[in-house]
Amino acid sequence: MACVSAIARKAVRKFDTSAFYSRVIDIATSCTENERRGDPLIQTDFLVLGSGIAGLSFALKAADHGEVIVLTKAGENESNTKYAQGGIASVISEEDSFDLHIEDTRRAGAGLCNRRTVELVVREGPRMIRELVDLGVPFSRQEGNGEFELGMEGGHTKRRILHVRDFTGREIETALVARIRNRPEIRLLQYHTAIDLVTRRKARIPPHDDRVIGVYTLDRANQKIESYCARVVVLATGGSGKIYLYTSNPDIATADGQAMAYRAGAVLANMEFFQFHPTCLYHPKAKSFLISEAVRGEGAVLRLQNGEPFMKKYDERGELAPRDIVARAIDSEMKKRGDDYVLLDLTHRDGAFIRERFPMIYENCRQYGYDMAREPIPVVPAAHYGCGGIKADEWGRSSLPGLYAIGEVACTGLHGANRLASNSLLEALVYADRAAAQAIKTFRDEKLDFSSVPPWDEGTAIDSDEAVVISQNWDEIRRLMWNYVGIVRSDKRLARARQRIDLLMREINDYYWNFTLTSDLIELRNVAAAAEATIRSALSRKESRGLHYNLSYPLSDERCAKDTDVRRLPSSSC
Repeated sequence: MACVSAIARKAVRKFDTSAFYSRVIDIATSCTENERRGDPLIQTDFLVLGSGIAGLSFALKAADHGEVIVLTKAGENESNTKYAQGGIASVISEEDSFDLHIEDTRRAGAGLCNRRTVELVVREGPRMIRELVDLGVPFSRQEGNGEFELGMEGGHTKRRILHVRDFTGREIETALVARIRNRPEIRLLQYHTAIDLVTRRKARIPPHDDRVIGVYTLDRANQKIESYCARVVVLATGGSGKIYLYTSNPDIATADGQAMAYRAGAVLANMEFFQFHPTCLYHPKAKSFLISEAVRGEGAVLRLQNGEPFMKKYDERGELAPRDIVARAIDSEMKKRGDDYVLLDLTHRDGAFIRERFPMIYENCRQYGYDMAREPIPVVPAAHYGCGGIKADEWGRSSLPGLYAIGEVACTGLHGANRLASNSLLEALVYADRAAAQAIKTFRDEKLDFSSVPPWDEGTAIDSDEAVVISQNWDEIRRLMWNYVGIVRSDKRLARARQRIDLLMREINDYYWNFTLTSDLIELRNVAAAAEATIRSALSRKESRGLHYNLSYPLSDERCAKDTDVRRLPSSSC
């Protein structure tokens, strides 16, 4: 007897959800417990997907009140957090103030920040910093007085960036993982790739609504698909930079959380606002190596290849203008001259200072043949941070009951149309704290029976002998996103992107339901879904604002000063 998940797979393949639900009703009672429990069903109180700063911070706080499982699709410390060089913004100095930080954030956000969210996050900053210090994060301090050494970055009017030289994220991740290992209430399972969210509607659990109760995952160690169920499901899966051809993000940033939530019916918001970091190292072998904004904060100058500085032509703040302005300026100059890169010059600073302040960046540049203390280094913009994501309220709750979204996967209203540098780690900490507080308060209120959750069923899927389909479609998606939905857009480019992504999603959908799942196939499906949501959002915004610059609508329009909400189209494949 075929069970529920097999029927679901076949129904979705035909894009006939009504057939799915009627067929489920007909046969659900015919599936015996043994038939339905063909795979392991693991239950817990809190299920967290993602092992970055948001996910691990939530897990540590929830562990005081229940059992926690953390699933991560790579190693325990592989996350976007690990690669954060610059630091975390917070009001620490007496020369600074909450009002200034709030104003800087809102100015960068180009009129789309949620003021309440901004105030909430900024005012919680000092407390979050104390928690990190208590965890053992060794923030850089000044010699002599021992006070925090505060950095400067674009868009900030005061020095407020706490850092551990230029590897802040790595130190935060290390401290969190160390603390997690000492908590027996937390199980951290590595190399588990999430496939799809499970809702009560899909699982046939009364009242058959869209409350999220778990997730299907691929255990890559033994290639087995497992079911995880929980009272609280938290998506902290990070970013989506890999939807673009050139990105500063690690390979894991494949929009998994956004895509799963999108397919489950959650509202996504502001997906068109993707931040391109102005300065990634330009070298054929330098994959995704970011040159931190802090380098410009310490006085680095952007120059054309002939040595001419150019940023003052675009903004009076020069190199310290917000990232969207700097990235567009570089893109414009490169296209105007046909150049492949511009130069970032810090040679006027003392060599010893550069090596002490930026040891990781300095050594990495040396490996590629550049001495940044003696010569300018070639840089280009690259996709860096998604300001949009799963729409979340002030407690991190998505539009689907039981599902929280925190960190880069979420859209809380903090960043608006453009993220202020180094606000992301702060947001992750604040929302992990708030989501944990809310989840702890309510997670026992509802009685849930997970026994009816169907196991994953491969149906008639077979091993593929055409893996080239995955690499071809992956490459095409990333190229069309780079060329048509990049730093500068137009309605014509976006329309082309929409036509192509519709065709690609049909191809991926057909492949997905006919061949055995692999991690690469799951990620391809997620990249396609996130790309579609981004294109839909960009097409619907008929203006230019922040990170969304459309040649067809070069000016901002106050009638458009609102969030772009998208939900999955009923006819969407994948």
